[in-house]
Amino acid sequence: MRPKKNTKYEKHTPIRRKAVAGGKIYIYGKHALVEALANAPKVIRKVFLSRDMRDTELRALLQKNNIPTAELATGKGKELVGRDTAHQGVIATMDPASLLISLDEFLKTLDVKKNPAVAVLGEVQDPHNVGAIIRSAAAFGLAGVLIPEHNQAGVTGAVVKTSAGMVFRVPLVSIGNVNNTLKVLKDKGFWIYGLAMDGKTSLGVEVFDAPTAFVIGNEGAGIREKTLVACDVTLSIPMNPRTESLNAAVSAAIVFYEWSRKHPEAL
Repeated sequence: MRPKKNTKYEKHTPIRRKAVAGGKIYIYGKHALVEALANAPKVIRKVFLSRDMRDTELRALLQKNNIPTAELATGKGKELVGRDTAHQGVIATMDPASLLISLDEFLKTLDVKKNPAVAVLGEVQDPHNVGAIIRSAAAFGLAGVLIPEHNQAGVTGAVVKTSAGMVFRVPLVSIGNVNNTLKVLKDKGFWIYGLAMDGKTSLGVEVFDAPTAFVIGNEGAGIREKTLVACDVTLSIPMNPRTESLNAAVSAAIVFYEWSRKHPEAL
């Protein structure tokens, strides 16, 4: 029997934004590009390199995958990715949509008998939080990160950079309506856990002995009302009273770690 649903929530003000826009985005930095070329080279369209770039591993990977290159002219990097972005003389164009798979495709490859865990982003707006959550999901053995199409920061250069290239290692799943997705997951045997500051269940007491979906809500408003109602359990993280809350990415990392402690086979 599923536990009683929790209906507490904070007021939500939606921001209308698609998760992944069409066309190309710029990714930057040596590490992110090496991860892309090693794990998902087909997503890279073209690479701009500064004249003094001498990284032999990077150049070998570019040659191996037949990726077209061009010289990164002086000042061009600031124009492409911003004045304050540390691009290390490496900027690539990629198609963000090519990193995403459908929910149906993802579920076909998932063995629910192994009690996997997934992260479901619920209108997380800060690209740095999205990237950090993806990085933590990869670090602690989650099976995938589910990203809504609307009201959600999508795959951007900042997301790729903050994830330390893990966007190219952990499956990223494009979903439509979050609540409909949770229903599909429940039908597959998943238990749905909402991360909430006033959650009814303390993180440490959960055993996570079933397929698990962690819902991470908006940085300011938290999880939306209807989504919170759809959660089987609302989780809170015990903390010293001098601190009211943690940000979305830090909370997610703590919860993913706790899940991984009880699923060492995922590491």
